[in-house]
Amino acid sequence: MKEKSPKKSTEEIAAYLEAIFNAAIDAIFTIDEHGIVERMNPAAEQLFGYKASEVMGNNISMLMTMPDRQNHNNYINRYIETRQPRIIGIGREVMGRRKNGTEMPLRLAVSETMLEDRRIFTGILHDLTAMKEAEAEIRKLNQDLELQNDRLELKVNQRTEELSEAVNRLLSLNQQLVREAEERRAAETALRKSEDELRKALKKEKQLNELKSRFVSMASHEFRTPLSTVLSSADLAEAYTGGEEHQEKRSKHLTRIKTAVGTLTSILNDFLSLSKLEENMVQTQAVKFKLKEFCDEVEDEMQGLLKPGQHIIQEHENCDAQVFLDKQILKNIIYNLVSNASKYSDKGKPIFCRLRVVDKVLFIEIEDKGIGIPEEDQPYMFQRFFRANNVENIQGTGLGLNIVKRYLNLLGGDISFISKPSYGSVFSVNIPLTKSKLN
Repeated sequence: MKEKSPKKSTEEIAAYLEAIFNAAIDAIFTIDEHGIVERMNPAAEQLFGYKASEVMGNNISMLMTMPDRQNHNNYINRYIETRQPRIIGIGREVMGRRKNGTEMPLRLAVSETMLEDRRIFTGILHDLTAMKEAEAEIRKLNQDLELQNDRLELKVNQRTEELSEAVNRLLSLNQQLVREAEERRAAETALRKSEDELRKALKKEKQLNELKSRFVSMASHEFRTPLSTVLSSADLAEAYTGGEEHQEKRSKHLTRIKTAVGTLTSILNDFLSLSKLEENMVQTQAVKFKLKEFCDEVEDEMQGLLKPGQHIIQEHENCDAQVFLDKQILKNIIYNLVSNASKYSDKGKPIFCRLRVVDKVLFIEIEDKGIGIPEEDQPYMFQRFFRANNVENIQGTGLGLNIVKRYLNLLGGDISFISKPSYGSVFSVNIPLTKSKLN
């Protein structure tokens, strides 16, 4: 049984909260019930361009734009009198004003805390500039895509009309001769061929445009959910300002923040990996390493991915071998497969990781006892952005298996799987080790 950690002193808890306050990436302010700034963290200094000494002791309205700057004190007084929240405990988007006079969009979350006989308000501000710019860029991209599609369709119609007119002129000039009839048939064939080629070109262009639009849209959507989790959990963690009785709640929200950040990192890694693979920027760099030590290293790094109660069961055969492979690419392959196994399995379920070397070939099997893959979706699992119809409520990009397939192509390997809904899946990988050697 795991021993309980010793109870922290008030000074230790205060130092711990101070460290969180100073390390937070979002701007944090505390003000009294008159709107006077009492504290601000380094992120707030960086966001607004003021030093803390320039703001503390002044009304928080100096960082606001009109009309909020003029009405801020009335907001606080109305809340204290009516207890009806309009921002406090709810949050909203506002505009902030930097020291240099420039304005920026912000997400504001405000919480109220009573410390002895004093009421203080804590505000967390998240800079929405990048998100607003991304949304504007998405709208512009969609408009550009629609315009390009319209232009392509216009060109197809114009070209078809031109070719039809040419055929009609040819027929009117040579309708008496057999040769004219043959030329007519040839012209019609050429016309159909040209139309098919134009349609294919149009279809390919549309697919590329849809892929680009879907990529940008997915990035915006997938990032918004974990970012909201980080913001809300940070707000809630800040609200638990009491003693030891609130430590468990604070730890819960800090764990949610870490999980959300891990999700963001995983999504970003997928997008960056796909981008490099699409542009042929990934080059293999083989090194010599021992498989057993590599497996232990990977298992240790992946503990943070697993759900509560999940654990990796390693099974090795002839893995004392020293192999000559791209270690990072192999790690990415196993990382993606084990990550999927964890993601689509319940808490407490084991994940089997089997490695064996036979006749200069490395065989890897990752087996889970998860939800499995519907039979009708199995032929499409290695297509980019494809996700099975039974994982709609589980976050993911639909890129992991496509990236694994591309990495294996670089190593000259292959991948296959067997799966049954509600029973789990087994993914099998084989990689040739033509340059490997035993110790």
